[in-house]
Amino acid sequence: MSGPEISQVQLVICEHCDSVYQRPALARKQTAHCRRCGALLDRGRRLNTDQLLALTAAAAILFIFANTFPIMGISMQGLNNEATLWATVEALAQGRITLIALVTGLSIIFAPALQILLLGWVLVYARSGRVAPGFRICMRTLEHLRPWSMLEVCLLGILVAIIKLAGMLQVHPGVGLWAMAMLTVLIILIGGRDVRQLWDELGVSQQ
Repeated sequence: MSGPEISQVQLVICEHCDSVYQRPALARKQTAHCRRCGALLDRGRRLNTDQLLALTAAAAILFIFANTFPIMGISMQGLNNEATLWATVEALAQGRITLIALVTGLSIIFAPALQILLLGWVLVYARSGRVAPGFRICMRTLEHLRPWSMLEVCLLGILVAIIKLAGMLQVHPGVGLWAMAMLTVLIILIGGRDVRQLWDELGVSQQ
């Protein structure tokens, strides 16, 4: 299997035992496993390019909703207050925990926004079988951004806060919270293994 006649994009390496195989052509939901250790080597795409692009467009709309509408409303004795995602970051920045505000803004606003933009860019071109300008940089940036996008952690924290405050105040989940919950699911779907397979689908070397 070694030799110049086999290009790198046709090979798959087991992450556990370093065995090298020629990449198989997999149908939807099919999987390939290592013969030596049984580890998962590859998985057939669940979503095609058109579906990924549609979900990315939906994620962009939900992102706008999540950052425009309040995620939570609080009322007590006739006093009302609402908070958006950006307002929570601004509140954290006013004090001695500015660094936490920067990390929070990066993980719940800037990283997801950049993910959506880069995915939309490469998928618009991939839909017509073309390689987007800066494809390698975009794909590698998406890999680096994935650990920084922590919408699910923020969502869990908001739900915990709602439960704890519900016994003392009147808490109303806002439109932004529902949009954020759906956006979290979409980010997981469009940022998974299916997007990584664009390297092979478009015949681009990862070197």
